[in-house]
Amino acid sequence: MKVAVLFFGGSGRQQLLEVSKGLVRGLEKQGKQVDLIDGDRDVNVKLTIYEYIAVGTSTVSLWGGKVSKKVTTFLANSGIVSGKRCFAFITKGGIRKTKTLRELMRIMEHEGMYLKNSRLLTSAEEAEEIGKRLHVG
Repeated sequence: MKVAVLFFGGSGRQQLLEVSKGLVRGLEKQGKQVDLIDGDRDVNVKLTIYEYIAVGTSTVSLWGGKVSKKVTTFLANSGIVSGKRCFAFITKGGIRKTKTLRELMRIMEHEGMYLKNSRLLTSAEEAEEIGKRLHVG
């Protein structure tokens, strides 16, 4: 099974990169073939070939609730994502973290993605443990 871990780091890029790598390690321990995609730097990536997609971001503002417009643009231009099972995650940051996570989930659902799970991840170790237990199919 092909899995994509897609992240949009923005100002919190390093922390989100480490968390994303932890998620990749956990999914690989399940025997999945996982690709790590940097949504800020990788262009013209098509997600059509993936059966499961994990999307992560950090908040754009201190108050939370906003994510980068790159997330919407990337998902809209990345091929067929409608009906794909997915996982939404954010890293610690901002005051209203759950509002940021809800906004990310809203964007993903608007593209027709089928959210199976969502989580606030605070470390690479936690992400790896979640990746080991994430039911991707």
